[in-house]
Amino acid sequence: MDFTFSEEQQAAVEAAKAVFSGVAPDGVPSPALTAGAVAQEFDRALWARLAAADLLSLVLAPRHGGAGLDPIALCLVLRESAKVLARVPLLETSAVAMALERYGDADLAGELLPRIGRGERVLTVGAHGRSGHDPAELAVTARRDGNRWVLDGMQTSVPWARCADRIAIPAHTPGGHAVIALVPRDHEGVTLADQVSTSGELLAEVRLDSVRVTDREVIGTEGAWEWLRGLLTTGTCALALGLGEAVLAMTGAYTGKREQFGHPIATFQAVAVQAADRYIDLRAMEVTLWQAAWRIGSGASGALPAAGDIAVAKIWASEGVRRVVQTAQHLHGGFGADTDYALHRYHAWAKQLELSLGPAAAHEEALGDLLAAHPLA
Repeated sequence: MDFTFSEEQQAAVEAAKAVFSGVAPDGVPSPALTAGAVAQEFDRALWARLAAADLLSLVLAPRHGGAGLDPIALCLVLRESAKVLARVPLLETSAVAMALERYGDADLAGELLPRIGRGERVLTVGAHGRSGHDPAELAVTARRDGNRWVLDGMQTSVPWARCADRIAIPAHTPGGHAVIALVPRDHEGVTLADQVSTSGELLAEVRLDSVRVTDREVIGTEGAWEWLRGLLTTGTCALALGLGEAVLAMTGAYTGKREQFGHPIATFQAVAVQAADRYIDLRAMEVTLWQAAWRIGSGASGALPAAGDIAVAKIWASEGVRRVVQTAQHLHGGFGADTDYALHRYHAWAKQLELSLGPAAAHEEALGDLLAAHPLA
């Protein structure tokens, strides 16, 4: 399998590196020293720079002012964003925009997507249900009432909800069909309650009490939510990979300078072996990420559904990012806990990503179920 990136994808990476090069991971107060959220807003200045570099329209079709690139290109940019802990709703906005373009109402897409590409509109999504463990679509009901849909329920830990213009809410109909409602944040019947993530970012519990939306605001196409959920998960794996790569680079730089017994500790076999193990973790995270992103973008068939490749990527990302930051803390010694040094911020973000992805054991069980349902010849 050839994972060589196209010229357009490589150009997106170079543009992302240029935009993110001026971002400081410690641009907001430390989550370790802040009782509440580290900030009430995302980085609007960075968002404007992303729009100016055409990175917010990267995955939109040319008819909406975009470059028409695929999920692999999005994951490449997300990977770069995580290296500097960029505080922007790039994953959520891009993923929901792609789902709207692919499955949603053409008129609504024509109205929203060009403005998203220009950085004028922000989207987010409630993908964690009531607890973060149950399927998100089961947390909200959607029923017909004349020419409207009525939504009731709640989604927890919704990122950037206070800043988003619309929130994508997965829900289930009385017949058990999954739909996605694009609900304006300030819509009647929508209530937000503040929550704070492990990384210190402001989240929200979104409650819906008889929220009425129009047909064009509901994506009811079969498979739309499954596709969006897969893209969100794969994008989260890309964030974990980028963060892990940045942390391993920090660790290499530190252990190359830190001396014990007159020698850099990087020359000690025990240190080198631990760093090598984490490098192997990152390469496994990378190859499984591109496999999952390719399956989502291409729709290619395989021995297992795309959900199998996504499960493998989640297994490596959730375990790998944890191992990378734990090893980094160990090799940094007490310096890793210094709140004037950025490593503790990466550790907090890594833990949040791990929690978002869920435990590897659950993904291994899901993969086992897929293998049982699709026996390999």
